[in-house]
Amino acid sequence: MGFSKNFLWGGATAANQCEGAWNIDGKGPSTADVVTAGSYHKERVNTRTVQEGIYYPSHNAIDHYHHFKEDIALFAQMGFKCYRLSINWSRIYPTGLEETPNEAGLAHYDAVFDECRKYGIEPVVTLSHYETPLGLVDAFGAWKDRRCIDAFVKYCTTVFKRYKGKVKYWMTFNEINCMSISGWNAGGIIENDEASKMQAAHHQFVASAKAVKIGHEIDADNKIGMMYGGLFSYAATCKPTDVMANITNMNSALFYCDVMCRGYYPAYKLKELERKGIVLHTEPEDAQILLEGKVDYLAYSYYMSLVAGENTTGMNVATGNLYTGYTNPYLKTTDWGWQIDPIGLRISLNNLYDRYQLPLFIVENGLGAVDTVEEDGSINDDYRIAYMQNHIAEMKKAVEIDGVDLMGYTPWGCIDLVSAGTGEMKKRYGFIYVDVDDLGQGTFKRFKKKSFDWYKKVIATNGEDLSA
Repeated sequence: MGFSKNFLWGGATAANQCEGAWNIDGKGPSTADVVTAGSYHKERVNTRTVQEGIYYPSHNAIDHYHHFKEDIALFAQMGFKCYRLSINWSRIYPTGLEETPNEAGLAHYDAVFDECRKYGIEPVVTLSHYETPLGLVDAFGAWKDRRCIDAFVKYCTTVFKRYKGKVKYWMTFNEINCMSISGWNAGGIIENDEASKMQAAHHQFVASAKAVKIGHEIDADNKIGMMYGGLFSYAATCKPTDVMANITNMNSALFYCDVMCRGYYPAYKLKELERKGIVLHTEPEDAQILLEGKVDYLAYSYYMSLVAGENTTGMNVATGNLYTGYTNPYLKTTDWGWQIDPIGLRISLNNLYDRYQLPLFIVENGLGAVDTVEEDGSINDDYRIAYMQNHIAEMKKAVEIDGVDLMGYTPWGCIDLVSAGTGEMKKRYGFIYVDVDDLGQGTFKRFKKKSFDWYKKVIATNGEDLSA
């Protein structure tokens, strides 16, 4: 027996990486709108304000805002059961501080969700996907300040009520553990010290828990999950000190899951904060809020695995979207230095399910690569097909052999979009090619890649036929 008959096959995007229309119909600027383009060898820069003469990839992206009907129709052609997307918070509350929401923003997502429903596609909605309103940063430093909790809860309450009956799958914060690596992306945090990041993380935990509780009260059918940025590592050797070092490395990321899935801070994290002299500012009711606002499921991204150990001197550093680690000599890498590890996906499913006993949802997985448009217009992305064949095969083993409760699978960038890590367009993930370059120039026309029909067949056979 393979995947369940109601398995959620689909694809994933994020508003700031695909919508464009950054200042249209009342939308305010978000933290993504002041981050420049970069590359594999060039860091993206946060300019804090929108400056003249600088290219910001989020401003146009692939203009999904004006092409969503065309794009969703293509998703429907592939047979999508669900579409993971995000609401751009600053479309609903332009600065985050308004008392009443922006009706034009609400109406836009009404239209998007209605279009999904027209084709029988379930929206899976991320409430905050690297899109904190810039107004909250300017007003009080965003998530380092407790007032951001109320702003988020207000926003969540608005969209839960507005889209009741249209959306039932939600996630609160995208890759919430990104706070430890990039505080700006995760929550508009300028400071780089651990105390500031942990305080911001605590506020997001409380905000998420409150949102979960309110979301259930508004609609009992709502399923509200967390989203973990898949950090998974192996011990460098079987030397006990390397094994312990790897446990410490994994705990640094999984602590976010521990709090949101279990409803309390794990003992190892409390001890770590104590050793470092970090005192979190909390309210007496926070403990109860966290307990009452545990998530319904755990969603996560999986692209690669890393290596950790006591002494990794001399080992090559591997790069990833959210983190760095050490390379595994047994694995191949992508052109952007990400290690390809399909079996690691099965391992991650087993580890997370064993740890939390909650339904899991793989909401990002895929291969970023340079795609070539041939003279006849075809795009032969066999490398992407091979990557996904191997990962889906291991995912199926986790369900069929290991008994993991897996809800669905939404490969990242089902349509080409701006890379979060580098701001590039040439690092393409999609089954659908969009004619836009790294400077935002192009026709914006959509073209099917070879992987389009392949993934269509995978969905049609519920993952039974993975042949190219």
